[in-house]
Amino acid sequence: MKEITFKELKASGYKEKTINEEIQANLIARIKEKKPVFEGLWGYEDTVVPQLKKAILAGHHINLLGLRGQAKTRIARSMVDLLDEYMPIVKGSEINDSPFNPISKHARDLLAEKGDETPITWVHRSERFFEKLATPDVNVSDLIGDIDPIKAATLKLPYSDERVLHYGMIPRANRCIFVLNELPDLQARIQVSLFNILQEGDVQIRGFQLRMPLDIQFVFTANPEDYTNRGSIVTPLKDRIGSQIFTHYPKSIELARAITEQEAQIQENDLAKIAIPDKAKDLLEQVAFEARSSEYVDAKSGVSARMTISAMENLVAAAKLRLIETGSDRTSVRLIDFPSIVPSITGKIELVYEGEQEGADEVARMLIDNAIISEFERIFPRIPRLEKEGVKTTYTDIIEWFNSNLLELNYTDDDADFIASLKSVQPLVALVDEHCKNMSEEDKVFCMELVLWSLTVSDKLDKAENDTMFKFDSAGMDTPFFGNN
Repeated sequence: MKEITFKELKASGYKEKTINEEIQANLIARIKEKKPVFEGLWGYEDTVVPQLKKAILAGHHINLLGLRGQAKTRIARSMVDLLDEYMPIVKGSEINDSPFNPISKHARDLLAEKGDETPITWVHRSERFFEKLATPDVNVSDLIGDIDPIKAATLKLPYSDERVLHYGMIPRANRCIFVLNELPDLQARIQVSLFNILQEGDVQIRGFQLRMPLDIQFVFTANPEDYTNRGSIVTPLKDRIGSQIFTHYPKSIELARAITEQEAQIQENDLAKIAIPDKAKDLLEQVAFEARSSEYVDAKSGVSARMTISAMENLVAAAKLRLIETGSDRTSVRLIDFPSIVPSITGKIELVYEGEQEGADEVARMLIDNAIISEFERIFPRIPRLEKEGVKTTYTDIIEWFNSNLLELNYTDDDADFIASLKSVQPLVALVDEHCKNMSEEDKVFCMELVLWSLTVSDKLDKAENDTMFKFDSAGMDTPFFGNN
């Protein structure tokens, strides 16, 4: 927007609002228009979002408390959409001075000198978001400010002059949203410096006692684990934060899938060539659900939604590599591609002592196996642990087929050869046709793999693998084993 004068601003009918009034007005407008208040926050519609609305309407500073990967930062950043598109400030102000209520000496002097002719510029809402990660080395100068000796020398001013001050991030966030991530990591003495800013509006810099009624919407984030591992929020600061809101992980596979599909960085031209079966998407999310309940994974640390996002990207990369190596035009994600997500798991989970003893790689493979069984049992009858002699089960024909045959599934087979290999197991085809009637062809093929893998996890078949293939055969058969990577 173009530069105007203070007189023109007043003539336009612009009404000065605090940031709380501004956010509240836009929130109320969205609610009345039946528009979503926070875009892309899946699974929070009935839990976190209502609490956020109430906190905003109450004019509170907010502390978002939750485990990693629960969209805390996304929530904070999405609040920018509740700001007006443009905000007027006194031209040249370092702290977004309002011409109606100037704070800095620069703005006060300029208004005193030019009055209605004071130049006014505009700040877009995208520039009204400030974010700082709290680390132990953050100091008062970073957040509040300090004396700038270079400015004093350049302007030939004594240190007692307010104009020699260099404002920190918080004063520069005046009339903006300021997010302080991982608040417990901030040293207690630094947290103390926030007391007056939050409530009284005083700023103390190197002996300067300045009355700066800063107008800021604070949003803090914290992980409950940090309270014991690295620090805590000091009680007086916590007392000044109006609302503490707990976040959580998605409570269903469907919600988890929506988050992964929204966040995964997958190119459109890859999606045009690579089919991702619905059951593959469900299985991927089930891995995260298994991790969150695993005895080997530290539940206090949590399992971030970033794990499945990264895993989905790895799955697509595995299929893309197959396209490149085979020269095929199209392929589908396969169950035998799932070992490629192991690096996404090992890098995203914290293990307890028992998990460390097993090893991260082994725990990741266990989680995949457990997820396979969980997904399998949603579709097919449970595999009996014990079989009575002469009594036929749902899986007897498949198991008997492997008594005289073996099956090799190659990563690099094109789809036609891969499907032909699976369909050579006639009892497997019959089972999937019976239980997967309403599924797509890609899902039926994936379910064939799901059955075979589940039978190996249940010790009804043997499975061996190397860098290029999986081999399935009868349990207990003395067949060559060619390396398990």
